[in-house]
Amino acid sequence: MAQPFPPPQAQVQNCYRHPGQPAGVICQRCDRPICPHCMHTASVGFHCPECVKKGGQKVYRGPGALATRPLLTQILIGVNVAAFVLGAVMGGGGAVRQAQGDLFVNGALYGPLVAEEPWRIVTGGFLHSGFIHLGFNMYALYVLGRILEPAIGRLRFGLVYGASLLAGAFGAVLLAPDAATVGASGAIFGMMGATLVLAKRRNADALVNGLMITLGLNLFITFAIPNISIGGHIGGAIGGAICGLILVEAEDRLPNRNAAAALIAAAGITFAVATYVFMAARFA
Repeated sequence: MAQPFPPPQAQVQNCYRHPGQPAGVICQRCDRPICPHCMHTASVGFHCPECVKKGGQKVYRGPGALATRPLLTQILIGVNVAAFVLGAVMGGGGAVRQAQGDLFVNGALYGPLVAEEPWRIVTGGFLHSGFIHLGFNMYALYVLGRILEPAIGRLRFGLVYGASLLAGAFGAVLLAPDAATVGASGAIFGMMGATLVLAKRRNADALVNGLMITLGLNLFITFAIPNISIGGHIGGAIGGAICGLILVEAEDRLPNRNAAAALIAAAGITFAVATYVFMAARFA
């Protein structure tokens, strides 16, 4: 299956249209290496100019069809939307506009209760404070997920998402231990961090530039608008960048191809334990 980020190779591939230019990605249709100047954004990955002109598309049937589909991204969006709908039903109409109701009370990340109710470290990342909050986060998840999931595979994508969510939780309680925090923003900032590291490693300069602008704009909003979890966003971004570094370094240096997945899982567990231990000590 063609991947937006080709696996590391001993020799850098050059663009088939510009032999002197290093290829940042592989065309999703014809599998040929292309440089940033030849990249055309598609629904999944990038296409070369010739494939764009032809308008042709590979057709996958059976299990292969699911291999190119960002299925886990769609599942995560579905879980977040389902949690929002459930919260709205349990909390009444007001829960559509702001965080309230039993689901928020029992599931939000809230430092003083983490030691007694550790599930909040996870559940807080699937709750949202209103329809606009949910909409922005799910759109970002959709855009980033359809790039990152096909690039690194479903398992690694799920682990990166989970580790980033937990890193965001740790950052949130570290800077604001007494605040109630909800939202998938930590995980989404982590996806941006991981994608940026991978794109930089693959010399996909156009994607790197776009991500830098997006990340910078979102960090500006984080600091400029009140009631946004600064720690959650920064923690998620750092956690995702760490996961990206693990992906590009561990798979080069370690013989077992599952080593990167194991290390990312270990990083996520470390973030969760650190959150629990910090809160238990803080509110002992």
